[in-house]
Amino acid sequence: MTLEETDGSLVRRVQRGDKTAFDLLVRKYQHKVVKLVMRYVGNQAEAEDVAQEAFIKAYRALANFRGDSAFYTWLYRIAINTAKNSIGSRDRRTLPIEGDDGEDSYDLQDRLQDNATPEALAMTDEIRDTVNQAIASLPEDLRTAIVLRELEGLSYEDIAATMSCPVGTVRSRIFRAREAIDARLREVFEGGLGRSEEVG
Repeated sequence: MTLEETDGSLVRRVQRGDKTAFDLLVRKYQHKVVKLVMRYVGNQAEAEDVAQEAFIKAYRALANFRGDSAFYTWLYRIAINTAKNSIGSRDRRTLPIEGDDGEDSYDLQDRLQDNATPEALAMTDEIRDTVNQAIASLPEDLRTAIVLRELEGLSYEDIAATMSCPVGTVRSRIFRAREAIDARLREVFEGGLGRSEEVG
């Protein structure tokens, strides 16, 4: 795949019957989709299975993809729905904040002073656990919105497309999720950690 080849051009190639173009899309998004699904299923092997199922569903549905939204937001929606279906009636599992590669964090460490004392490291672990529990206990719509924004880095517009709702609803869900997380942090840490204003 050349650097200039966009998702749109790859999608058009797939729609014309070029299966190798879909392989390129899978390679491009496989890691992100597995990490996204992990936040729902909590098990690496299951996440890989669910991601594979999501890609199969995407491949079968690609003929009907009109490009009203970006390919990856469409793919994320399929992955999230596939993950929800795989969970079924099982009890909710703890939502991992940090992947095996250590890439993801809720970004709260940046709000602490860079101080690698044992006390500071213990506090960072406690904060991560608290945030983890807070996100896991959120209603599904709030949890999906905050995960896509804070952990996947999607824009409000992309989250709206992924969740099939207006941007205003996304902003409201993210605000409510942050309020709930901050309330949980205030229970553990006097005064909480404070929130930085964010411009969408």
